[in-house]
Amino acid sequence: MTGRLGPMDETKLNPQRPPPGLYFVATPIGAARDITLRALDILATADVLAAEDTRTLRHLMEIHGVPLNGRPVLAYHDHNAPQIVPRLIGDLKAGKVVAYASDAGTPLVSDPGFQLGRAAIAEGLPVHTAPGPSAVLAALTLSGLPSDRFLFAGFPPDKQGARRSFLQEMGKIPATLILFESPKRIHRLLTEMCEEWGQNRNVVVCRELTKRFEEVTRGPVGQVTAAFADRDVKGEIVVLVDRMEPGDTLVDLDGALDRALVSLSVKDAVAQVTAETGLPRGQVYKAALAKGRSE
Repeated sequence: MTGRLGPMDETKLNPQRPPPGLYFVATPIGAARDITLRALDILATADVLAAEDTRTLRHLMEIHGVPLNGRPVLAYHDHNAPQIVPRLIGDLKAGKVVAYASDAGTPLVSDPGFQLGRAAIAEGLPVHTAPGPSAVLAALTLSGLPSDRFLFAGFPPDKQGARRSFLQEMGKIPATLILFESPKRIHRLLTEMCEEWGQNRNVVVCRELTKRFEEVTRGPVGQVTAAFADRDVKGEIVVLVDRMEPGDTLVDLDGALDRALVSLSVKDAVAQVTAETGLPRGQVYKAALAKGRSE
């Protein structure tokens, strides 16, 4: 976290207890000063606090001078949801104010708060939001890509087959795509985007948004892949992808090789498919070898 405020100033904040209910509180994705005044009010007055990482929430409250005053701070995540959700629902039924804070950004966006929200709604209990920072919208704002229609698609699958299917499906959607990705897998994702979509689809890689080493890399996916090829990448990453242009087609490397290898040698098939797809010759040759064909 970066940036500090002093202890809460009663002339600036208005920490009056809100009506009973569940409050989803958006928290900074980097710079601590991005939190809203209303979020601080709720964190200061809620009867029960819950968070995926209680250490992160405690630290954020310390930065902004929000005292706990003995209030419970519960860890709530996918693994303990069956135990914690009933406890929080019980607190809500008792007329308490329950605040759930995301680890970073807006709750329920790649975040375990979904089950809690659904459970509260199913019981007819009031659910509110204290909106604020969002890595999705922050990245879209910086990307320069069309924002009239966009799709947040979360993290791509880890297994190769599911990942390929995911990219093939996503590549056809007529909207700006927004993905999260691990720094350990960003090279793999960019490479596979080239293989599935060709070299020219515009992408934007946003890293460490609002933090000290914020970085935004824009350009055709082939160029961006090359820019990240030899880097040891760290930090939180959001990847955005431009929609297909009218007349564009997705690259079908396997299909193109299968058709070419029916009548051509591997060398000639690789040359033909390289020319057709615009993919690097080495990549096409490697794919041909994977089919059990050699010179």
